[in-house]
Amino acid sequence: MAVAAPGPGVPAPLDAKLATVLGGRTAQAVQKAFGYTTVGELLAHYPRRYARRGELTALDELTLDEAVTIVAEVRSVSERPMRNRRGSLLEVSISDGRGILTLTFFNQAWRKNDLRPGVRGIFVGKVGAYRGARQLAHPDYELFGDGEGGDAGAAIDRAAGWAETPIPIYPATSTLASWQLAKAIGVALDTLPAELDDPVPASAGAGRGLLPFRRALELVHRPEHDRDWHAAQHALRFQEAFVLQAALLRDRAARRAESTAVRAPGARSAELLDRLPFALTGDQRAVGNEIERDLASGVPMNRLVQGEVGSGKTLVALRAMLAVADSGGQSAFLAPTEVLAGQHLRSLVASLGPDLAARLRPTLLTGSMPVADRRRALLAAASGGAAIVVGTHALLGDQVQFADLGLVVVDEQHRFGVDQREALRLKGQSPHVLVLTATPIPRTVAMTVFGDLDVSTIRELPAGRAPIESFVVPLADHPGWEARIWQRLAEELAQGRQGFVVVPAIDAKAVEEGDETPEAEEAPRPPANVTDTLALLRRHPALDGRRIEPLHGRMSAEEKDATMRAFAAGDIDVLVATTVIEVGVDVPNASTMVVLDADRFGVAQLHQLRGRVGRGGIPGLALFVTEAEPLSPARERVDAVAATLDGFELAQADLDLRREGDVLGRSQSGGRSSLQLLRVARDGDLIADARAAAAEILDDDPGLTAHPALRAALARRLDEAERAFLAKG
Repeated sequence: MAVAAPGPGVPAPLDAKLATVLGGRTAQAVQKAFGYTTVGELLAHYPRRYARRGELTALDELTLDEAVTIVAEVRSVSERPMRNRRGSLLEVSISDGRGILTLTFFNQAWRKNDLRPGVRGIFVGKVGAYRGARQLAHPDYELFGDGEGGDAGAAIDRAAGWAETPIPIYPATSTLASWQLAKAIGVALDTLPAELDDPVPASAGAGRGLLPFRRALELVHRPEHDRDWHAAQHALRFQEAFVLQAALLRDRAARRAESTAVRAPGARSAELLDRLPFALTGDQRAVGNEIERDLASGVPMNRLVQGEVGSGKTLVALRAMLAVADSGGQSAFLAPTEVLAGQHLRSLVASLGPDLAARLRPTLLTGSMPVADRRRALLAAASGGAAIVVGTHALLGDQVQFADLGLVVVDEQHRFGVDQREALRLKGQSPHVLVLTATPIPRTVAMTVFGDLDVSTIRELPAGRAPIESFVVPLADHPGWEARIWQRLAEELAQGRQGFVVVPAIDAKAVEEGDETPEAEEAPRPPANVTDTLALLRRHPALDGRRIEPLHGRMSAEEKDATMRAFAAGDIDVLVATTVIEVGVDVPNASTMVVLDADRFGVAQLHQLRGRVGRGGIPGLALFVTEAEPLSPARERVDAVAATLDGFELAQADLDLRREGDVLGRSQSGGRSSLQLLRVARDGDLIADARAAAAEILDDDPGLTAHPALRAALARRLDEAERAFLAKG
């Protein structure tokens, strides 16, 4: 890849097209590899780490495969044709006065013009051997000028400085190497003016010790010392957090500037509370009251409710849906899977009772419904006959219309992208939005991913929830314990209870979509799967006569629904399932959760799976079976879940243990809009500081008329998000 030299003229701004700076061929290669089209996007491709050229090494102390940096003098140069292929081999002999080393270059005879006997310089490479002699193949080098060669002390000082200069290593591809990116970025840097407008206003940067934007870009890509890139990253990290928080706060303010119909609770809401066979917890009442105030405010609600598994979030959402129904509006309830959508519908109908359910007509809408059923559901939604429509991604389709969509409820938001939440919201006139998650969210993630939402928390569990005991079954340490797993399950079944056995894959070749197996840690052996585990359990003597059935994503919607109904009715003793039962499945008689290859699941998934048992008055038992080695990251995840039932404590452990992309979720972080230098696991205080600074700026200048650089940065961010969204289609 040849990088074009910058042409004469006005220095290029960040919005300049790469083709005008790098040349069309290079710009096309960069766009194909990373999608970048502007100078600013390329310069935001920051180094992933910084390497060293190595310590200065004496030639008589060389070790094979060692990266070395040497100050030496060229003694001789020879060129000869290669024996077994076309071309020539250039051999250069160098010496530091104590030893001799050969440099070899293939088909690069032109280097004879530089590497002449008597020339001194710095040579960098990896030590290899050829016929017993040490050599460097295709080393990097920098030759000294005429005034430097005779002063050995100056040469060594120069060498030491060069060796200590950090080398940026960039995220690269098979077609675009790090050094090629460095060269292209260097060209782009040279086109920038001496100063750049900083999205972080001077008032926000004051007192924070931030480098100017232009200087930060220079030092992050061309540091001379470690302190350079540290200072540059700090300034750019704060800028990233500041722009992100400004975008979220501006979205939040824009939403609050809208008006919507007042939705006040009435007779139906009161009827629901009167027929409940239990008292609401304090947290359920408090969060329900917050939501009712939002619904009655005339301003669209945008609220996230997070709570433990089984804390009653769905009941809180049902209260909100009834308040909307009392004012003549409809609610759309978006669930991540068909199994969960069906479960939610049955749960809502049971909570409403026959009379309320008949009046509200809760309706299911999924992608795999028979055509006639789908048409009826679409008509019920469009006519307003259904006050509550529960569905999957099918709710987002163009054919789905509502008479008066007043509330959007999104269950398990981490399974959906922000775009999907917005697509459903646009089906109404500024409807309220209520997001539910049973995966507690650390403060930094909430600020970073859900910063445009108000956050409510339900920590208190309803009375009567039985405790759950959790155990790690470490087969790497105790392979003989496997038999005890199935004996323990059989003991629970003997008491009239039911159990789940969860595995990562459907069969030896198919892993269930949505599983969170950390790729870098995936073991070479195949994962446990439904097909093999089902066969094992059906022939296991301890489970003789038990009804054991599969449940996974490859089954049709009718098959999955029939299986769940049979399990809920007690007609199935054990479900061998993938993570389709991760969230929302509610069978009070299920007491045992066995998770095979537990190390292949994330912390949040394991916590969710465990929450499927102990939901009635029966104590729960969770067995996390793993062959991961002690002290490995995979084993640490499993141990962390077994050690506590506190989802909020696990959320922080999850943040500490997992990769950044996993924390945010692919649909949340997503490609171009994902975090660059910012890390929620590390930068919580910085994110909070940036949010406060952004809030102060927006409070004083909501339209950002006095802050054009910030306004432009937000526009660029929206443009990137829009391009990414269009690319999905």
